[in-house]
Amino acid sequence: MAGLNKQTPTPQDITVHSQSRVLEIAFSDGARFRIPFELMRVYSPSAEVQGHGPGQEVLQTGKREVGINALEAVGNYAVQPTFSDGHDSGIFSWDYLYFLGAQQAELWADYERRLAEAGVGRDAPMPDKAGSACGHHH
Repeated sequence: MAGLNKQTPTPQDITVHSQSRVLEIAFSDGARFRIPFELMRVYSPSAEVQGHGPGQEVLQTGKREVGINALEAVGNYAVQPTFSDGHDSGIFSWDYLYFLGAQQAELWADYERRLAEAGVGRDAPMPDKAGSACGHHH
C-alpha cells in the first residue's frame, strides 16, 4: 500500500486548505477527494504512527485541530507534509493518498472503534513519549 502502484492515478491538482484543514486532491481518473488533515495525521504512514509491524500502531489522539505547515514533493510519487504538531516523517505516496480519500468513511469508523476500545476520546492529549518501544527516535 505504501509503495507506488503503476496503475494508481496521478494527482493533477493538490490544494492545501488551511482554514478548513483539508487537502484537496484531484486525480487523473477524475476522482477528487477532500482529505481532512486529521485523517492524514492519524493514518500517517510513518513508523512513529504505524510502528514497525502489525499490532505496533500508535493510536493518535488530539489531532482534530492539526494543520499542515508545509507540503514538500518527494520525487514524482509522493508528498511529505509537516504538520503543526511537529510530525513530519510521513511520506504520502499517490496510491496512499488515493486510498485515504477513497476509504475515508471506513477509516473514520475504524479510528472511532480503536478510540472506543482504548477508552479515550478523539480530543484526548497524546501521552508523553517516555521512550519508544522500538528503541528508535522518531
